[in-house]
Amino acid sequence: MNIKDNLLHIQENIEQACKRSNRSADAVSIIAVTKYVSVETAKEAIAAGVHHIGENRDDGLLKKREEIGDEPTWHFIGSLQTRKVKNIIDKVDYIHSLDRISLAEEIHKRASGKIKCFIQVNVSGEESKHGMIPEQLEPFIKELEQFPSIEVVGLMTMAPFTEDKNIIRESFQLLRRLRDDVQALDLLYAPCSELSMGMSNDYEIAIEEGATFIRIGTSLVGKEF
Repeated sequence: MNIKDNLLHIQENIEQACKRSNRSADAVSIIAVTKYVSVETAKEAIAAGVHHIGENRDDGLLKKREEIGDEPTWHFIGSLQTRKVKNIIDKVDYIHSLDRISLAEEIHKRASGKIKCFIQVNVSGEESKHGMIPEQLEPFIKELEQFPSIEVVGLMTMAPFTEDKNIIRESFQLLRRLRDDVQALDLLYAPCSELSMGMSNDYEIAIEEGATFIRIGTSLVGKEF
């Protein structure tokens, strides 16, 4: 697998999706999801020009970060257990899976500075997915005012598991509308300018609907284990 070629292909797709939606390709950042690949492959991705690395598990993130260092921007993108916050809190730049007050409390308690967080929203309503339902979002955001260590930089979601592109698009449109609603609250601790949505099979649709971070695993770095 040639990661550099994969990255060029994805970047071309990003540019085309941005043209279709009158956006600048510079507004979209690629997070290489390295959960299923080795440290060496993650290093290859960085050498190819990837600036953001995403991990789903605390042990995977810690192992890779220990060997790679802080050159890339580190994202924790998996469901985060409250008891694991202490393991990663000073090792990541972004947490993509804030979805409950108990987790916010722990992040605030453990953080040594401001932590950039995405709130995970379950826009599809699928029970298999983590995140809060859309109706819970605004009350949750307002509760976060009591945790000054948390900065709500945006919202994150996973599209429903379907081949129907219209359903996928609608889920991304809903997240964008929710993001706009939070921005309209004009809260200093929740600028909420970012949208983390789109993976290998649907990132072009996500970009057309406003994604600023896309999380790409298999089609960029492959799958080794």
